[in-house]
Formats: sequence, structure tokens, C-alpha cells
Amino acid sequence: MTVGEGTVEGTLYFSVLGPVRVRQGERELSSTSPQLRAVIAALLLRHGRTATAQELVNALWGEDPPSQAVATVRTYASRLRKMLSGRADVWVSEFGGYALRLGPDDELDVNVVARLTAAAEKASAAGELSRAHELYGQALALWDGEALGNVPGPEAEMQRTRLGEQRLNLLEQRLDVGLQAGLHAESVSELTALTTENPYHERFVELLMLALYRCGRQKEALAVYADARRKLTSELGVDPRAELSELQQRILNADASLNYVGPPQTSAPPPIRPAQLPAAVPDFTGRTAFVAELGAQLATAGGRVMVVSAVAGIGGVGKTTLAVQVAHAARENFPDGQLYVDLQGAGSTPADPKAVLGAFLRALGTAEEAIPQSLQERAAHYRSLLDGRRLLILLDNARDAAQIRHLLPGTPDCATLITSRVRMVDLAGAHLVDLDVMSPEEALTLFTRIVGAERVNAERQAAMDVVAACGFLPLAIRIAASRLASRRTWTVSVLASKLSDERRRLDVLQAGDQAVKATFELGYGQLDAEQARAFRLLGLADGPDISLHAAAALLDRDAETAESILETLVDTSLVESAAPGRYRFHDLVRLFARACAERDEQPPAEREAARVRLLDFYLATTARVYELERPGDRLPRHLTPTSHPGLDFDTAEAAVEWLFTEADCLLSCARQAVEPGRVRPAADLLLVARDLSESGVFSFQYERAAEALLRAAQDADDPRTEGRVLIALAQADNHAGRFESSDAHAQRAWLLGVAAEEPTIRAQAANLRGIAAGYLGREADAEGYLLKALEAFREYQDRPGEASALANLSRSCLNLGRTTRAVELAYQCLEILQSPGSGIRLANGQYALGRSLAADGQPQAAMQQLTAALATFTSHRQRLWEGMTLFRMAEVHLSTDQPTEAARLAEQALAQLRDVGGDYRRAQILTLLGHALAAIGQAGRAHACWEQALVTFEELGSQEADAVRNLLRSSAI
Repeated sequence: MTVGEGTVEGTLYFSVLGPVRVRQGERELSSTSPQLRAVIAALLLRHGRTATAQELVNALWGEDPPSQAVATVRTYASRLRKMLSGRADVWVSEFGGYALRLGPDDELDVNVVARLTAAAEKASAAGELSRAHELYGQALALWDGEALGNVPGPEAEMQRTRLGEQRLNLLEQRLDVGLQAGLHAESVSELTALTTENPYHERFVELLMLALYRCGRQKEALAVYADARRKLTSELGVDPRAELSELQQRILNADASLNYVGPPQTSAPPPIRPAQLPAAVPDFTGRTAFVAELGAQLATAGGRVMVVSAVAGIGGVGKTTLAVQVAHAARENFPDGQLYVDLQGAGSTPADPKAVLGAFLRALGTAEEAIPQSLQERAAHYRSLLDGRRLLILLDNARDAAQIRHLLPGTPDCATLITSRVRMVDLAGAHLVDLDVMSPEEALTLFTRIVGAERVNAERQAAMDVVAACGFLPLAIRIAASRLASRRTWTVSVLASKLSDERRRLDVLQAGDQAVKATFELGYGQLDAEQARAFRLLGLADGPDISLHAAAALLDRDAETAESILETLVDTSLVESAAPGRYRFHDLVRLFARACAERDEQPPAEREAARVRLLDFYLATTARVYELERPGDRLPRHLTPTSHPGLDFDTAEAAVEWLFTEADCLLSCARQAVEPGRVRPAADLLLVARDLSESGVFSFQYERAAEALLRAAQDADDPRTEGRVLIALAQADNHAGRFESSDAHAQRAWLLGVAAEEPTIRAQAANLRGIAAGYLGREADAEGYLLKALEAFREYQDRPGEASALANLSRSCLNLGRTTRAVELAYQCLEILQSPGSGIRLANGQYALGRSLAADGQPQAAMQQLTAALATFTSHRQRLWEGMTLFRMAEVHLSTDQPTEAARLAEQALAQLRDVGGDYRRAQILTLLGHALAAIGQAGRAHACWEQALVTFEELGSQEADAVRNLLRSSAI
């Protein structure tokens, strides 16, 4: 809407960080007149102060105004007044001047920037670095191009310069915070572009050097300095500032203080010295946060409500030790005494509350004959005695809330500290604390205090292995340390070796009358039959945790029933709730649960049935994910049948989220499935979970599972399963850039596929051999393999597989110089994949077409295809293909003389391929990055990139080495 088309009412939004705009919602109210925009900007940037007509003349024309300048300004002021006639409170005309005074709900983008900047600085000061980084980013996002775009006048030019400097300052602050938060790899591409656009901005150069150094790219970091120094001295005649030179020296010396060490850690105040109550252990270690939390609660005694704190946790986690420590620290706050009782709640004969009250009354001075007989009378007398007094009551090892209700004082001047294996969720008003295992540092400190620093320091890694095998559980650490301390001929390594055997670990963790297994047995003995069965069967799963739906499948119960059982196990502290709908064991509790399953689960076949149910759940659900991502793919029709239907997903995005959330668990399940009845479905699970092998995050786990299943399939003499596992391994090798190994695995898979008359294996194996041959420079072989793959996919009517082979054939034609044929094949591939919801398959086709169009001299069309592919790969977490697409986009930008954008995209590609893709692909990107950097004048850094690429190509024996070697010769600096 332009001036004269109506009036405006309601909230206004003014923008100057870009074209000057006045908006009400989506309605555009600003004039197309540059001079009117200049008047609006001049008034807005005075932030409500009045500007005279002469000041506005100076703002628009400076020292050479036209003869009717004042009249012209008044005309523009009149137009602005009419445009804002519905908001008389905003437009102000007074004392011969004008002002814009925004209402409380109106906004000016520079004001929003100021608020966001202040919030970011506050978050940064508080150590909330990720939040600060996000807020700086929100502030910078308000710039819509150059500030005051196309606004004339000297004042606009001055403000444009100021706002531009403000933007650079915000960029600097955001990147600085980002490096503090560990975002060095993510920052390199942006800093590369910024140093190109602002070559004399030395702070950007510093940040880029630091980011590169923290990425392990020391040579490049030093080359950045050399490039910047050369530019400053040759073009400005100045040396780099001292800070920049100092950073160069520190990088040259590999100064360890430059390494990323994470945000500063805050520490809780040390506990106060204890006094009475049961003796505190002399080697109490760590737990400072819990000591502080419980101490703070006890310090509130004397208010309006009685203080009750209940500490829950598994047996051996140190609840009593912690409670005694806290009680000693708080003793001075309770001058009238401290009461303590072991309620023996974990045993078969818990203490009777009536007897406990009798003991308490005697301790408080009540004569034996004056102690009432009934429980209620004793409790009433106990509360009467405590009234007006300040006592701390420590109720240790409680069975449940019913056991302790009569033991609670009734006065707010007293406080009660409770320990129990059960969470006291039904104890009204209690402050609940869930005690977890020690941190690794705390665990090692405790172990050292018992064993002695000399023995531990001599074998520090072995000592860490010991405490890790103990699951950082205090009781287990004390037992292990005590055994070692009493055996002077043992080394720490001997103990670590004994604990490395999971089958014997619980037997090793006993000393005298202390045993981890006995502690767990007490809790297990209190479970009812359904709880005990669930506890045993959950121990059979190998993942770090388990979801509710997976647990329901394992237990053969519906989700609602399973959740009810699991939550009762959480309340007993035998199981932890890792997050809503997710559950986990402590490592030693898992070993105990598994031992209970071996001992108590009858008949024994039920254990295998439970494992099969869990594998069925993962296979069925992962197949659903695969189908949503790759509609039309025939692989799901050739999987082992499952009894579980699998979960349903509303969208492909939700399916992918499930897959990556469950990755550790389902890969652990597959790796564990080496029994004859589970090897085949586990191999199928790997094939439909192939996205995890190229994620970088889960590649190692995927390969471990595949290697375990390969051995099992070979032992079972099952060629069909062996072939499928080999396909999974060949894919994993390809994703990791191990092309020789990929080819070898695919070759063996092809032979097995022929022997087993399995077209799925034959087609996939030929396709993978073609891909590997292409990367290894054997293009004639590649074409032959891919034609075989095409034939095999067509044989069993796998259209998406056919499209995959066509895409790979397109790439092979590009490498052979047959560009026109490459474009034709890519279009054929895309034609097959045009059906709705093709997802990743469609993105693969778009990637292939984008590459071929770029080679055919059609950069704009190529970028359209690659941009579309990138969006899909990103949303489906395909990091390998996300990185490769960024690389191809960088190639297109370089070919069209846009080296800065090419460098930015190449850096992003490197960041994506940090943990996936292999050295060969990274060397390709480094070579391209070197070309882009050379084109923008960063010759030293370009040289460093080519040096890194050359080392890789030479190690791989790649033919690209010669080309890079020639680049280095021709660009010698």
C-alpha cells in the first residue's frame, strides 16, 4: 500500500536495516519516494527527538540544498502525516519541527537489535553460550541487505556506515561466542567469506585462524595469517596488529591453551565439616552438588513448613554416605540434637515404626514407664517433645512412605532426611532427590584414596578402566579398591583384567561381608512376579536404554501395561527413567538382571523368545521408516516376516527422527543377534537401517554390528544372509571412502547372490561395484557393473533400484566425458522418481541431474536441482549426501566466477564430512577449496589446502595426486 491509499491503525513495524519500510502486519505503507524514505529514516533514528525542518534539509541534501528545500521537506512531512493519520500518537509536529514517537506496541528494528544484543551479552556473561549465539543470530537476521537501502542524503550515508559497523561488530561477537561454545568447524565457512569481504578486518582473521586451528588445520591457519599480512603490508603499508601476530606465534608453537576445552565449569561450595551422628566416612568424595542441594533444604528449617528431604537410588549408590555427610554439615543448624535410625527397609524384616518411636522417645529423655503403648500415642508424644525444638532426624534405608509417616516431626523447626531405594512420590511435601552414580573424576578420586596415589598414578588408565567396569557405583568402587589394597602383589591392571569379563564381574565385586550382587538381590527380592519378570527380560536388551514401545515388545505386553510395570521399577530405583518414555539400567544392575534371567527365567526358551520379539519390533518399524523414505523400493517385500506390525508414522520426518533416536538400541540389538534364529532378520535390519551407516555419528556401531553378523552367517553357512550382510558392509565402506574394501565385499556378495538365486543381492552388489570402480578410476569396469545392476533391478521390477543404477551410470558417463549421455540418463532416473513422496530417492536423482547439467554448461538449472536435493538430504539427516551436494554447488559457483560463495559452500561441505565420506572425498573438497581461495586472493591458505589434499591422494595412490602436485608447483609462494 502506498501513500494516499488509506490510513493505518494498530501496531506499526518500522524497518531501516535494509530498505526503509513502514508496515502494519503484511501491509506496506512506505512511499516509493526516496526523499520521503530519507525523512522517515532521519526521524526514526532520532528515537523520538524532534528534528527541525532545517535539520531535515541538512539530512537530505547537506551543504548544497535546492532553493525550495524547506518547502519540500514540509511537503514530505505532510505526506507522512497523512499516511499515519490513523495513529495521531506516532506523528508529532511541534516547535516548527517533527518527530516519530513509537507507541508501546510499535517496533523499530534497530530497537529490537538492541534488546537482543543486551540479552545475548547477559547470556554470554552467565555462561549460556549457545543461547547467546542464538540471540546474536536473531539480531543479525533483522538486516535485510544494506541498511537504509537506496536512501539518499549525507545523514543516511553516515547512518548506513554506522549500522554497517554495528552489524560487523555483532558478527564478530556471535562468532566469538560460537568459538567459545565449540562451534569452530561450523564457523570456518562463514569466516572465510567474511575475511574475503572484509580483508582488513583483523579480528575476523584472528577468529578464522583460531577456528581452523581447532579443526586440526594448523597449516591453513598459518596461511591465513600469511595472506592477511601480505595484503596489509602491500596494500595499506601497515603490519598486522600485535594480537594477530601473537596468535600466529601461538599457533606456530601449538599452544595448548588455544585448544577448545568447553565452557567453564561451576563448582558447588564445599561441604561443611561434620560433627555427630553415625561416623562419616573419612574418604567421602565428590557429590558437592547434592550436598549443596540437600544442605540448602535443611537450612530452610524454621520456616512455616516442616522440611523433609528423601534421597532415592539403587543399592550401593551411596545414599547413606551422602545423607550422613549432609547431616554432619547441617548439625550446627540443629542445636537440639540429631536422631538416626536404620529402618532396614531393603531386608526381609524392616524395622517396626512403633519400636523406632520407642527408641526415639528414650533418646529424647522419656522414661521407659512413660512411653505409651500404641503407635498413635507414641507418635503424638514424639511430636509433642519436638515442638519448639530444632532437631534433625535421619531415617536411613526406609522401605516405603508408610513406614516413616509416624516418624516425621510435626514442627517446622525440625527437619527430616530420608534415604530409600524407593522414590517417596506419595510423601506429601517431600523434596525428592534421585542419586545417580559418581562422575568419572569423582570415582577415580575415591578409588585413589582407598588404593593409594602411588599405585594409581603408575597405572592411571587401568584405574579408569576399573572404575568404569564398576559403573562408577560407589559400593562397587569401594569393594574393588579394598580388594586391591589388601593384595599388594596385584597391579591395577590385574584387577582391571578380572573386571573386564562381564560374566564374572559381579563375583569379583565382593569383599568380606560386602557384595554388589547381594545388595541388588535385596531389591530384586521385593519385586512381585510381574515386576521381576520385566526386570529380568529388560536385562537381555543391549542398548544404552530402551523405549517404551520396544520394552512393550520385549515383554509381550501392550504399551500401557508395560509403562505401568516400568514406572514401578523406576520407583524401586532398579530402573532409571532416562527421559519420558525411555528407561535404562545401571551397567552393574543390567549384569545382575541378565544373571537373574539366566537363573530364574523358565522355561529358558522364553529368553530367546523375548530377544526375537525385540528384534521383530526393530525390523518391522525400521522397514516402515525405509518405506516412507523410499516409496516403491522392493527391498521391504524381501525381508524376513515379523510378528510385530511396527510403529506407524504420520510423516517421513517423524520416521527419520525415530530411526536416529533408536539408532544405538537397534544396532546393539542387531549386533547381539548372532544366534541362528536371529541372524537373518538382523541382517535385514541392517539393510533397512542403511541411513545410519552414512550418518557419521553411528557409522562405527553399524560396522561393528555388520562384522558380528558376517561371522555368524558364515558359521551358519547361510549364503543368503551372508550376502546381505556383505551388501551392508560394502555400503558402509563406500560411505567411509574405503572403495577397495567396498568392491571386495560387493564382489563376494555378487557371487553369493548368484549361488542363492537372490536378485536383491545381485542388483545391489553390481551397483556398489560400479560405484567403487568409478571412485577407483576404473570407468570402463564401472560402466559394465552398472549395466549389470540395471539389468538385475529390471529383472525383479525394482524401479527405484533402476533409477539408482541410472544415476550412477550418469556419473560414469560424466567421468568418461560423455556429457550429453550423462544428462539423458539423469533425466531418465528423475522420470522414474517423480512420483509423490519419493523423498531421498528423488533427491539422489536431482543430485545426479544437477551434476550432469553443470558439466553440460547449464549452471542455473544445475543449481535448482542441487538446491532441491540439499533440502531433502538435510531434512532426512543424510550427512554424506548433504556434504557432497554442498561440494557440487561449490563447483558450480566456482565455474561461474563466484569464488567467495564457492569457498563458503566448500567449507560447509568439509564440516558435514568430518566423520563420514572418507579421506578421498575430503581431499576432493580441499582441492576445490584451494581453487576458490586462490581466486579470492588467499594464496597461502590455498597452498595449504592443496598440500593437505596431496598428502591424502598420495596415501591413497589416487591419480588426482599429479594434478594437485602441478597446482602446488605453479602456485609456489
